[in-house]
Amino acid sequence: MDREWNGSQPIYRQLRDRVDSLPSVRTVAAEYRVNPLTVLKGYQQLVDEGLVESRRGLGMFINAGARNLLMSGEREKFLAEEWPRIQETIQRLGLKTNELLDTSANGKSKENPHLSQKQGEMGHPSSKRTPKDHEEER
Repeated sequence: MDREWNGSQPIYRQLRDRVDSLPSVRTVAAEYRVNPLTVLKGYQQLVDEGLVESRRGLGMFINAGARNLLMSGEREKFLAEEWPRIQETIQRLGLKTNELLDTSANGKSKENPHLSQKQGEMGHPSSKRTPKDHEEER
């Protein structure tokens, strides 16, 4: 970062512009050894998504609400793609809300101490099952 300040603008605004700006296309292309057109395409996607803005002659700058926009997108993606699989697993295993909360709070279930034991140890539910039990499930 350049340590020289321009006298025509307040220092806080110059600092903000330096911190919130993206490196130039050429700089990124050289540093990551990729085609500048690839970097430009990536930057254009960020503009299209409203995460950054291009200021003619100044460069690319991160928009104020970019973090919230990214988090919102991640939440939507999680709920649409990952949560249904997690929910299906929870239902298949017959887990209850309090079991999940207890487990996430301390790393093991208070209601079922066998969950903290390694699989195959004495007392683990799967160790009491016979090959016939496995066949019946199929």
